[in-house]
Amino acid sequence: MDTIDKVSTAYRDMAEEARRELNKVQQQIYRIGTLRLLLFIAGIAGIIYFWPEGWALPTGIAIVTLLPFMLLIKYHNRLFYRKDYLEKKVEINEQELAALNYDISSFDDGKEFEDPAHLYTYDLDVFGPHSLFQYVNRTCTQLGKKRLASWFNKHLEKKEEILKRQEAIRELAPELKFRQHFRILGLLHKGKAADEAELNAWAASPDVFRTKKFLRILPAAVTAINVACILLIFAGILPATIYGFIWTCFVIAGFSFTGKITKIQTVYGKKLRILATYAVLLRLMEEQPMQAALLKEIKEEIGGEEQGASHSIRQLNKLMNELDQRNNVFMYVILNGFFFWELRQIMRIEAWKKQYASELPRWLTAIGRIDALNALAAFAYNHPDYIYPAIVQEKVGHSPFRLRAEALGHPLMQRDRCVRNGIDMEKQPFFIIITGANMAGKSTYLRTVGINYLLACIGSPVCASQMEVYPARLITSLRTSDSLNDNESYFFAELKRLKLIIDKLQSGEELFIILDEILKGTNSKDKQKGSFALIKQFMALQANGIIATHDLLLGTLIDLFPEDIRNYCFEADITDNELTFSYRLRPGIARNMNACFLMKKMGIAVTD
Repeated sequence: MDTIDKVSTAYRDMAEEARRELNKVQQQIYRIGTLRLLLFIAGIAGIIYFWPEGWALPTGIAIVTLLPFMLLIKYHNRLFYRKDYLEKKVEINEQELAALNYDISSFDDGKEFEDPAHLYTYDLDVFGPHSLFQYVNRTCTQLGKKRLASWFNKHLEKKEEILKRQEAIRELAPELKFRQHFRILGLLHKGKAADEAELNAWAASPDVFRTKKFLRILPAAVTAINVACILLIFAGILPATIYGFIWTCFVIAGFSFTGKITKIQTVYGKKLRILATYAVLLRLMEEQPMQAALLKEIKEEIGGEEQGASHSIRQLNKLMNELDQRNNVFMYVILNGFFFWELRQIMRIEAWKKQYASELPRWLTAIGRIDALNALAAFAYNHPDYIYPAIVQEKVGHSPFRLRAEALGHPLMQRDRCVRNGIDMEKQPFFIIITGANMAGKSTYLRTVGINYLLACIGSPVCASQMEVYPARLITSLRTSDSLNDNESYFFAELKRLKLIIDKLQSGEELFIILDEILKGTNSKDKQKGSFALIKQFMALQANGIIATHDLLLGTLIDLFPEDIRNYCFEADITDNELTFSYRLRPGIARNMNACFLMKKMGIAVTD
């Protein structure tokens, strides 16, 4: 894919193709439904009409009409499943078309992951409505959603890991059919947030029945006694009434296990049902050819080409379905009386757990990783103009920090209105100080740099024409807020964040720091003095970062650190008594401020 138009065309074609097939399936459902009704009516009418003639003819009519009726029910159910699948396919392709026009309201925004104390996600609007997460998120399972959120919450810091993820995303990006098939199946049977923890808890829970040797041999013993009794009846040795009494005792004895088995089925039954969906997803992963090292690693976790994980989970689903026979009272009595069926089945499920419990968490992790990678791959596919940044991490002496980018834009800003700027840092320590008027673009630029830096460090493509990144740990202070619950002032909250940064630097951590208007909560003179001291300390601790400020005097720090500080600005231009913004980053210190100008324009008196 080379352009947004081609991406849009691909989604539109897939939606139209799904609509056409959906219309055919709906017509089939109508025809099959009508045929089923006619067969049922004909069968019942024929049986009633010919009943006086004897049993042979009504039985023949029942076979001819009601047997096809039963087969059509199964076919009808498959058609309904296909209908649901196609409706979901139309829906997700329409969602993608809307997303290309920046309507992302249909996607989960990950609001539950918002954390004002986080090192950078709250400042950069990573989670919540209209967030980066909502823009990127195409996960179809709770496993994938949590995994993707964890990647945003803690980006990678090793070059090799970032490059491995880049390689995996590159491979998955053009695999549109695989990604959409995976997503549709996951969405049709979406689980709950607690599923992973509860499935792992079940896997780790102790066996209730298999630990007792007597119970392990009891079903076999009951079956053997039943077979022996039946043979003795045929041999004329045992009266049928005595066997009837023995069989009834078995049925009654079987009830002694019913309570515990019902409790297990109630607690875990629904949770284990989600594994049916996971089995299908695992099967897709097993069948999909994968070349990237990370994808091969994930595939090995689920059994490689042998379809181990999906086959094993299908076995468990079969056992669960067989256990459900106990919900049919007639079948329950028959099966329990002959085989101690429910005890046998629950112990077979426990045997499955004993064999595979240690692998289940790994399988769930693999599904979450592929789901999250598919989301990033969809992001890459939807942005053919984005590039994969070069990751640099060669160490000669101390760390050679580098952050260079051209035509850097914010992914959530509409492409035809987004003004792109660059950045250039090639040494450590190094700080860029940005001055400028209100609304000129300082904060947007900080978030643009931060968002693309984060994307680069999770292995994703970035909104730039060229980018080189050294993956130090990102930390920001752009949106410090008061905390009424902790009786904490705005200023104190900011000081805590700055202290955290200093502590991390002093402990030897490599940081990329983004600050907006530091020490906002104090007077100008105090703020100026504190800001100078803070930046000097950053320099002494070999830090790198960007600081935006209204305080033009901070620009004079370049005199103290001529090689380690650069001044840039966003200007507000006043032409013919009108205020205009270019949103272009310019070298030097800002000259035009607009507060008084805007106050006058709004009719607020300003004394010279």
